Amino acid sequence: MAFDKAAYDKKLNARPEQVKKRVECNRANRQNPKSVKGDGKDASHKGGKIVGFEAQSKNRGRLGEGNRVPGKKHRTKAIVKSLTA
Repeated sequence: MAFDKAAYDKKLNARPEQVKKRVECNRANRQNPKSVKGDGKDASHKGGKIVGFEAQSKNRGRLGEGNRVPGKKHRTKAIVKSLTA
């Protein structure tokens, strides 16, 4: 069985906690007066709250964010298993 990334992403992004997080980030970006489409900034979360904005590369590549930790096994298989079950 081949891994279908599009199907995986669709299920993952439809999860209630993902939808809530995405809505919160989008709202914060809209309400930020300095936010401009394509400015390369993302809402940064610390302790479950949006604390500011930082570069996408820093925000999405922080250690401790799932499979971005050097030497850590990839989590995708476990997530796929839980979504398909």
